[in-house]
Amino acid sequence: MKGKSSVLLSLALIVCLVAGCEAESGNPKDMERPQKGEAVGGAGEQVGDLTVAEEVEVDRAEEELVEECMERQGHPYWPAPVASVAERKAGAYVVDDVEWARRYGYGRPFDIAAEKARLSHPNVTYHNALPEQERIRYSRALDGDFDDAISVGLPSGGTIRTPREGCHVEAQERLYGDYPTWFRVKKTVTGLTPLYVPRILRDERLVTAVKAWSRCMNESGNPFRSPDEIRQKRESLVKGMNADQAQSAEVKLAVAEAECARETSLGETARSLEGEYREKTLRDYPEEFATYQQLRMTALSRARNLENR
Repeated sequence: MKGKSSVLLSLALIVCLVAGCEAESGNPKDMERPQKGEAVGGAGEQVGDLTVAEEVEVDRAEEELVEECMERQGHPYWPAPVASVAERKAGAYVVDDVEWARRYGYGRPFDIAAEKARLSHPNVTYHNALPEQERIRYSRALDGDFDDAISVGLPSGGTIRTPREGCHVEAQERLYGDYPTWFRVKKTVTGLTPLYVPRILRDERLVTAVKAWSRCMNESGNPFRSPDEIRQKRESLVKGMNADQAQSAEVKLAVAEAECARETSLGETARSLEGEYREKTLRDYPEEFATYQQLRMTALSRARNLENR
């Protein structure tokens, strides 16, 4: 698990686990709010975090608000596809949900759908068909202008910028409240992963679990040293296959990976370590984390109010 490629691939573990990707659509766990890492809100109120299913609700509401904003400015807009709960499990460091693996493999159906949307979604085809000046006007209405941007410093170093206006910004402002504050705390909290991912990868508990997983995979006829190795070789493993053949091959391998991850507790170990290291890192950003969670809960409430209009 050494080397730059391993670290980059393992970022998927952290992103997925932070988002709570262990939840599955229709699972009663989706209705439970995570307790670990709770922040203290105003007046001593405990503020939890969103489940993955609740994140989907907020994202869908945001797309509806973008549509309303664009229509007010005289532009058509078709809400973009929002990743489902199942789709948000794709890209994890290790697959340990056997039923998910049997259905989706490594998420190739999601990749195909995303590429189709990138090329042929009505927003794309409409924008591309506009004359140059109209395309510019449309893009500015939707995404704003970087000549008027907000800059935020990232915990790992460097800065990130985003336009201050545009319909995407307006939609998030309506959901989360003050947009500059939301952008700052979001990028701070979600930008912590480079600070603790290397420590997780070096932790002997993960190293030991990966070795046990590798032995299990070898015994099942799939000699891989780590989940990272599968991710690195994923495309070469199905080279020359058509879409159906590739999906079938990936499902078989993903099921083996998930069964070994369950048998060796690799997924559970990874989640536990992510929670442990993330919680330690967040101690240096208590205000940002508390505000981040508060604004996400605000967004969920407002999203549900939109549904009831």
